[in-house]
Amino acid sequence: MTVCLFLSFRSGASPSTIEDAKLGELVRTTPKLFKGLLHAAASASDPYVKDGPSPSLVLQLYFAELPELENALSRHGHLAALASGTEFPILARAEIAHQAMVVRSFAVPDPHFRNASGEPHCTYLVSYEGEAEDLNAWHAHYLDSHTRHMTAFPGIRELEIYTRLDWMSLQPWMRENFMQRNKVVFDSTHALQDALHSPVRHAMREDFKRFPKFTGPNNHFAMATRVVGP
Repeated sequence: MTVCLFLSFRSGASPSTIEDAKLGELVRTTPKLFKGLLHAAASASDPYVKDGPSPSLVLQLYFAELPELENALSRHGHLAALASGTEFPILARAEIAHQAMVVRSFAVPDPHFRNASGEPHCTYLVSYEGEAEDLNAWHAHYLDSHTRHMTAFPGIRELEIYTRLDWMSLQPWMRENFMQRNKVVFDSTHALQDALHSPVRHAMREDFKRFPKFTGPNNHFAMATRVVGP
């Protein structure tokens, strides 16, 4: 079971050049990490939603086992350095929220990025932050039906769905308990925007109307993404 830690930074928490380099090194050296992503705020036009500015920074850290993720969040774990005003004076002042989730990956027709090496790609991060009346029915519809539309996006390179689990953290950051997140990934913001204005997006909106009942906000944020570790 692959698990993923989301760390979201708000309140103008864009790191300085020095902090950005330190952050990349911190992520790369996280014990047992097998993939790390750094998402910086970007923008794209969606014909159906306008959810305001993206978070200034989101980290996605992937682990093969939940205890490995929890170890990084222990009282003196590797990620505790992010709360240090000495090492990360800008990030330590930010509003930081975190959540560990199960990763569900879906095959897409063409997963090969066209970007030059090291060039950011574009991620659309989506969160369902409330509760479903029947969570089992919610996931059954989303995972069986909605993902079929998503994999048909022109130019899509990755699709992942994230669901909740019980997890432990001894860091002082706010804990989030979103019932689901997902992401679609493209070569660039232009490719994302083309997909969002394609017939697939309209078909997804019609399917959205058939979702089992749920409450709470549903947010969509475009992000410029770099692979930063290990």
